[in-house]
Amino acid sequence: MNTNLTKLRAIQFKAICVISALILSIASGMAAAASIPSADARRLQPDRSMLLAQNTPSNIGKINNDLNLPKIGADVQITNTKSLTLKDAIDIAFRNNRDVQVARLAVDRDTAGIRSAQADQALQIGLTSTLQNQGSPVIFGTQATTSTNSNVQGQLQATYIILDAGRNSSSVRAAEDQVKFSKLDLLRIEQKLRGDVTTAYYDLQAADSSVIINQASITDAKRSLSDAQLQEKAGTGTKFDILRAQVQLATADQNLVNAQGQQQTARKNIAQLLSVDDNTEFTTADTVRELGDWRYSLEESIVLAYKKRPEIQQQLVNRSISQQQQIIAAAADSPQVSLFANYNLGKTLTDSTSAQDSYSVGAQLSWSFWDGGAARANSDRQKVNQEINENQLTTQRNQIRFEIERAFYSLGTNKKNITTATQSLQQAEESLKLARLRFQAGIGTQTDVIQAQTELATARGNRVSAILNYNRALASLRVATVLVE
Repeated sequence: MNTNLTKLRAIQFKAICVISALILSIASGMAAAASIPSADARRLQPDRSMLLAQNTPSNIGKINNDLNLPKIGADVQITNTKSLTLKDAIDIAFRNNRDVQVARLAVDRDTAGIRSAQADQALQIGLTSTLQNQGSPVIFGTQATTSTNSNVQGQLQATYIILDAGRNSSSVRAAEDQVKFSKLDLLRIEQKLRGDVTTAYYDLQAADSSVIINQASITDAKRSLSDAQLQEKAGTGTKFDILRAQVQLATADQNLVNAQGQQQTARKNIAQLLSVDDNTEFTTADTVRELGDWRYSLEESIVLAYKKRPEIQQQLVNRSISQQQQIIAAAADSPQVSLFANYNLGKTLTDSTSAQDSYSVGAQLSWSFWDGGAARANSDRQKVNQEINENQLTTQRNQIRFEIERAFYSLGTNKKNITTATQSLQQAEESLKLARLRFQAGIGTQTDVIQAQTELATARGNRVSAILNYNRALASLRVATVLVE
């Protein structure tokens, strides 16, 4: 008996030694693998010599050009000048503007969201397959053997939800409303871009007209200087008249330089909006003229804006989305019923038994009837979101009305200013002619000529400003009511 017990203990001691040695060998192997970085890890680790070289004084201050930026001045030198109409400018902006491109991608993204929501309502079919090998060591005496068993199993399952308290259908409607919101946002961004480009184009027209007006002022000032010099030679003029004409010419030169500077700024502004290359600048091809009439009254314009403005529609869509989200949140603690069908197939590979299969069909009820109040809280949150959308709708409506009223009153004011400025320009041109004739006849003064020149330049500028301000107000009304003509 003692001899058998001693042999049994010896066998147990040997088994323990074998298992301990096996565990130690596995652990040492894992530690060695962890201490030696892999090839990918060695590639990711920076070389210390390279880091030291990068921080040497000779490399401090050097900037790597990894953004494809221009490297020399010739890369950003203006080499191309293009004349374009307002319509051309808007078309280019719509093609190049990044915000518009992102908004279009958002529409595509949300459209895919509809398909994703619809897929949750469809029949779900899945396949699961398992291949496993099971075994256990058996020790007989001093010999260790292993008993193994290999199995392969597969399961085909189909599930279809027939009752979910409106969760899936609300998810689809919410996804559809999200697409509507994205399309409205695209329209909003396009309308804003249209307004910005139109304003920049009119600013460039104003700058170009200012250059032309000041060039005409220089021509008039040179003519006055020539008349004063001729009068001085004929003995009917004085040196004082010549000095006054020279001062007037110098002032006109300075005004032209300032106008040319504003012109360059306006060109850069519209080029930035159009997102063109660094080597092109633009000039206006359209002449400064009235671009049409507004055929709606103030009240009709306000109502039209309420109907068509994307911001108003977006708030309504947001409210609808919140309503669908409320239904989804409330359905979290509601019962869900689904139909299912399973087919199972299994085979033991280590023996000659045939494969075993089975199937099951039924209905399943799932009901999380207590979740600590999470479903109720999420539903209440969506109700608050609906109230927020209603308040934002009121604020947006008031802002739109103010935009319409401001543009409408500006349109009427500048319409009258155009008539007044046109008459004033004709009178200023006639006044300058008479002032020159009087000065040449010796019955007028150089001061009268200079005053007439100043009034003529002012009248020219006032007429251009009145026309452009009228066009700006007209464009604002068209943008505010989403009417493109």
